[in-house]
Amino acid sequence: MSTDSNSVLQAKLKDNPDEGPLSLLTECVKTNTQVLINCRNNRKILGRIKAFDRHCNLLLTDAREIWTETVKSNGNKGSKFVNKDRFISKLFVRGDSIILILKNPN
Repeated sequence: MSTDSNSVLQAKLKDNPDEGPLSLLTECVKTNTQVLINCRNNRKILGRIKAFDRHCNLLLTDAREIWTETVKSNGNKGSKFVNKDRFISKLFVRGDSIILILKNPN
């Protein structure tokens, strides 16, 4: 009987977003805190998490995508880097494209 209750308890803890690494995302949803997300395509996303799942798929609002482009210049100088960004009101980010999630300390 105790092994059955242990397996039920482990199943509940497995998908519990209030404990473990997903607790950070739960806290950000409750407090509407901004997060900075580093993606595999070398772009960053700054936004507020509205929902997430156990695969780290994220639904973001008021998101700003930030990336760097190289611009080739004429002459002897090499290329220079230009920071670009765009605003996206609602955005879904697939979890397997996320490398790192940082919470804004404010």
